[in-house]
Amino acid sequence: MSRRLLKNFFSLLHVNQVKLDRNWNFNNVISPYYRLYFIDEGKGYISSSHGNVTLESGFMYIIPSFTICNLHCPNYLSQYFIHFFEESPDGISLFYNKRVPEKIRANEIDIALFKRILEINPGRGISRSQNPKDYEKNVFYHEYEELNNKQNLSAYLETQGILLQLLSRFLETAGPLDESEHAIPIKVLDAIGYIQVNLHQDLTVAQLAKRANQHQDYFSRVFYQYTGIRPLAYIHEKRIERAQYLLTTTNMSYEEVATAVGFDNLPHFSKVFKKVTSLTPGQYRQQRIS
Repeated sequence: MSRRLLKNFFSLLHVNQVKLDRNWNFNNVISPYYRLYFIDEGKGYISSSHGNVTLESGFMYIIPSFTICNLHCPNYLSQYFIHFFEESPDGISLFYNKRVPEKIRANEIDIALFKRILEINPGRGISRSQNPKDYEKNVFYHEYEELNNKQNLSAYLETQGILLQLLSRFLETAGPLDESEHAIPIKVLDAIGYIQVNLHQDLTVAQLAKRANQHQDYFSRVFYQYTGIRPLAYIHEKRIERAQYLLTTTNMSYEEVATAVGFDNLPHFSKVFKKVTSLTPGQYRQQRIS
């Protein structure tokens, strides 16, 4: 009997149906939460370093957390949207290797689920502004988290179930492996999991290679082959992702955030943070509170 356990769980932030116009035009949007869209009318665009995705009627979309993208509506766009946080004990996301906006055709069940989650979570829209920089603020996160705490158990479980159902639709698009593709080696997956759990510790490529019982150069080549990124760059990327989350959702000082994500001094943390995000930690936090 299978005993597969899903370690990931989700915390609802916003859900609503909105009518957008050409004022919905924002660049370099990056959030510590997921965005799910269902478009019922009109057209818009999502652009990122991976290309452009057209928002069109009858399709649903996902933008994983910490995915930098631009949002644009040339004229009119009607959308249902769901924003939510993902949590897991080991820090590994369901979409750890799919950090790109994705698009699939919505079926009748998908549409019903978008409507249902809105029905059982009233008052979770964004009334302040359409601009992410206006509503992505620590105080607002806490405000909506409190609504989750007040939610009755039935609605909470149904909300979790709906999010899982909608997420499963994007995970199933990966399909079976083609003959030209290969499963990620267990030693690479183990290294990925170890990095996520130990971001606050001293992590080096030499240490990861030793754990895998491989030569450092060989380990680095294999890691890059299956992830598309060098081990040290991956460590920095995940540390900065975690730092962005902490800067956005807590009042921790910059020194505390740096220590929590594994940097031994603030200048090094600030240097890597700016290299990854093009902003200093202070600029990033200020964008979220100003």
